[in-house]
Amino acid sequence: MDDRPLLLEHAYRWERTSPSQIWLTQPMGGGRVRTYTWAEALDEARRMARYLQSQGFEPGSRIAMLSKNCAEFVIAELAIWMAGHVSVALYPTLVAETVRYILEHSDARLIFVGKLDDWPRMSPGVPDDLPRVAFTLAPDTNYKNWADIIAHSDPIEGSPTRRANELATILYTSGSTGTSKGVMHSFASMMGSADASAAHIPMAPEDRVLSYLPLAHAMERSLVECLSLRTGIQVFFTESLDTFIEDLARARPTVFASVPRLWLKFQQGVYQSIPPKRLQRLLGIPVVRGITKKKVLATLGLDQTRVALSGSAPIPPELIQWYRDLGLELLEGYGMTENFACASASAPGSGRAGCVGRPLPGVEIRISEEGEILIKSPGAMMGYFKEPEMTAECFTEDGFFRTGDRGECDSEGRLKITGRVKELFKTSKGKYVSPAPIENLLNNDLNVELSCVSGSGQPQPYAIIAPAEELRRDLDKPPVRRRVADQLERLLSEVNQKVETFEQLQFLVVAKEPWAIENGLLTPTMKIKRARIEEQYGPMCGFWYAEGKRVIWEDSSTARRPDLLGKNRAPSRDERVQP
Repeated sequence: MDDRPLLLEHAYRWERTSPSQIWLTQPMGGGRVRTYTWAEALDEARRMARYLQSQGFEPGSRIAMLSKNCAEFVIAELAIWMAGHVSVALYPTLVAETVRYILEHSDARLIFVGKLDDWPRMSPGVPDDLPRVAFTLAPDTNYKNWADIIAHSDPIEGSPTRRANELATILYTSGSTGTSKGVMHSFASMMGSADASAAHIPMAPEDRVLSYLPLAHAMERSLVECLSLRTGIQVFFTESLDTFIEDLARARPTVFASVPRLWLKFQQGVYQSIPPKRLQRLLGIPVVRGITKKKVLATLGLDQTRVALSGSAPIPPELIQWYRDLGLELLEGYGMTENFACASASAPGSGRAGCVGRPLPGVEIRISEEGEILIKSPGAMMGYFKEPEMTAECFTEDGFFRTGDRGECDSEGRLKITGRVKELFKTSKGKYVSPAPIENLLNNDLNVELSCVSGSGQPQPYAIIAPAEELRRDLDKPPVRRRVADQLERLLSEVNQKVETFEQLQFLVVAKEPWAIENGLLTPTMKIKRARIEEQYGPMCGFWYAEGKRVIWEDSSTARRPDLLGKNRAPSRDERVQP
């Protein structure tokens, strides 16, 4: 084991060398913000660590955090580590059943409750006997308050450290393929991911990042929290979805990471102000091209962004090219919870649309005979919590992690993801179909927000699409519906011309309701829950094939088949049964 500094030691370094430098900026509501210097943040962490130590928990106890992103989330994690314990972060959008499962499965001894939009529906999942501490921005509760604890606790002395091979955190997967698994990461694996990212794209304390994707997810934890501890970059937090533009304008990030769905929403927002054809025309005029690019990026709050990243799910190559045409080189990366988002990434100037770049420093990637991507990474997990057999099955004999993703490498060593091993399905003609590449083609259309290709056991596959939010509001108007149907017919033809005959879609189904985290059709990181979507829409499948149409409206189909209306439908937020 090497003797490189770990995350806590980097925090102490910044506290010692740059005590008055602002590290965290937290919106407090009403336009007010609170900033934390390194000295202030570490002082609060030391005081909270003293409180945790006073509770008498055995070393290595699991301490949970249930909160949207905020400064106290990061400070609390430092306190947990200083006190000798292990953090367990929960997504702030979970239902009560999942909250209870994670808290019980992890044997959590205390929970920090922070910024949450739907606490009354989540709170029944917290066991009555579990001690609780409320962050400053938490919903109104009678729990012990962060500020009171800080005010009445002395800071711990010295700079306690942890061993590299100690368990640091347990990340529970977002559940796109079933029950959440607890992924164990050591201080070494978290540091390994941060070191690899810092080596790939050098950053400095003058850089700024906006934190808004869930910190319970490996990608945000690695690229925001860990990278800020490693490089000293400033972290800005968002207040709410409604203030996102203002929060982005405040941060003016130089480093900005997002997921494909949000990159697409940004593009659609631009098109609301400048129609696609007009924007294309302006970018083709040399005299105004530069002004147009700057204006569009300034509107998005990305005019000072020098590093733009996309991860968590595949992104259409055409969308990457669209941003590049604006002068923003969108770099795609690849990683997963099990390697703490440390696998591969495109490098400035050498990226290729459709590829996720070369291996990050210290990463080895190879493709198995079955086409599966195998990875050995400095961010490799210790294993799945309480699941030694599952852990053993996920690694090859020589230590490579079986990702479950299918892929290939081009002549320059850049990795391309071609789908999921387990997502392949067979049509009645005996042909295997990989849905992800077809979904990428569909998702590149402005009418489509998300899509799910299915059709196991059918003669040809089909796709269900969730229409773009701006479009959905007017889809009950017959003229709009006719126009969109014509556009989707063209999209269907265009997509079918780009795929093999056995992959050609027989029809498109336009979903009536949006796909969201709240109704169980998206993970907290906005990936589709394929099994859940297929379960919801499956009962209509035979009827759709019998209709013989190319574009089908879900609401019209269910109206003609009242026996299937609502069958296997995901429960609404009001209908969920809470324990």
